[in-house]
Amino acid sequence: MSIFHSINTSASALTSQRLRMDVISSNMANVDSTRAELVNGEWVPYRRKSVVLQANEGGFSSFLNVAMNKGEVGNGVKVSRIVEDETPFKEVYDPEHPDADENGYVQMPNVDPLREMVDLISATRSYEANVTALNASKSMLMKALEIGK
Repeated sequence: MSIFHSINTSASALTSQRLRMDVISSNMANVDSTRAELVNGEWVPYRRKSVVLQANEGGFSSFLNVAMNKGEVGNGVKVSRIVEDETPFKEVYDPEHPDADENGYVQMPNVDPLREMVDLISATRSYEANVTALNASKSMLMKALEIGK
């Protein structure tokens, strides 16, 4: 196990949470975007995106094998993919809107600002927790260097 293993683990989590916050910001910025993508010659609204995180290693068995053989568990986290939410678009009655259909309904993005704010708070708290863990690791390494004095 490397002396910097805990720092590398926290760094991977910080990077992943930062990307998660960026995706949430993109969702919030496009909460009213009715023309986000051209599909089959027609404009469709913005579709909510979310980040899928995954451990840098395989499943539980690999964690167990690593823990039993080396005493080292986990190599951090990574973003495996960014997926689009397939829930249907919201329909809002607004006959004056340029994107309204013949019945006066406009398809709006499937982004819920309340849900996005909850996800943003969660991502921020995870980021802060990893900063705290990183600072604790740094402090322990500094104390270890002082032992030799």
